[in-house]
Amino acid sequence: MSNIVKFSDVQDKFITIREQVVLLDSDVAELYGVETKEVNQAVKNNPKKFPTGFTMETTRDEKNELVKYFDRFNKLKHSTVCPTSFTEQGLYMLATILTGDKAIDTTIAIIQAFAQLRELQRTVAELSEAHEEFQQKSLMQKGGDIIAELLDDGLKKSEEETSIELNFAVLKFKHTIKRKNNN
Repeated sequence: MSNIVKFSDVQDKFITIREQVVLLDSDVAELYGVETKEVNQAVKNNPKKFPTGFTMETTRDEKNELVKYFDRFNKLKHSTVCPTSFTEQGLYMLATILTGDKAIDTTIAIIQAFAQLRELQRTVAELSEAHEEFQQKSLMQKGGDIIAELLDDGLKKSEEETSIELNFAVLKFKHTIKRKNNN
């Protein structure tokens, strides 16, 4: 039985480099259950599958910033190699190369995560342009449902209420999630 990879396993690994949401090669390797060198070898062995924009080699300055701001990248501190980052398209292409149950589960989780993030972006953009109260409430509910799905940890809990509050400068968004024990 394979382990299901959920968005919560992936969400904290997303970073932004050069205004692109990416995953670094070491995080991709961890998610796929392989060594980082296997991920990079797959790219090297299949150059036609990774055109410009699918992967980016980080610069030395970017690597130093990653080490400075993210504890999980401390292992890069003394490395002479700059990590490769994978864009959404690069991750999709990598999924065609890496096989196995964990790779498939990871690919599905990553694809779903990107799709949910894009849907949330569209909903927030629509919400900022909505003028009718009913439409605003409907979009806020939709956005709240997406956020709840993104942040749901899948644990069975007794009755609990969680409030999520996001402030988008011109728009304040609050959503309450109530969970009850399913037993």
